[in-house]
Amino acid sequence: MNAKKILLVFAFIYCNTISAQVTYLDNTNNLKFNSKTNCKLRYLYFPNLQAYFDKLEKVYIFQEKGEWIKAEELPINYGGYSLYSKVRVVITDYDEEHPYSQIKVHKKQFPYNAKGHFTYATASID
Repeated sequence: MNAKKILLVFAFIYCNTISAQVTYLDNTNNLKFNSKTNCKLRYLYFPNLQAYFDKLEKVYIFQEKGEWIKAEELPINYGGYSLYSKVRVVITDYDEEHPYSQIKVHKKQFPYNAKGHFTYATASID
């Protein structure tokens, strides 16, 4: 009986981790608008991955072998750090097609912290 309960718990955890990447797709048809910057809140930035998620196109944007790639899922080697801990930053001042053109600014503005402590107020952990 206990083995069945443990198996059920593991199955539940596994199912939740599979759906972790699609949880960022919520409200993609109604992108919010930042009146201060006149930009749609289109992109999420993952500081520890130095990658983006485009809520409009529903794709991740990341570097692979020095080139920026768009894909519906992140490669396995990215490890899912931000995806599982839900540490991400909403980009409020850019809504054009190539958010990675701002990667140097975003790396300085939202530095990665290996301990998971982020000091900037725009980090969303929910």
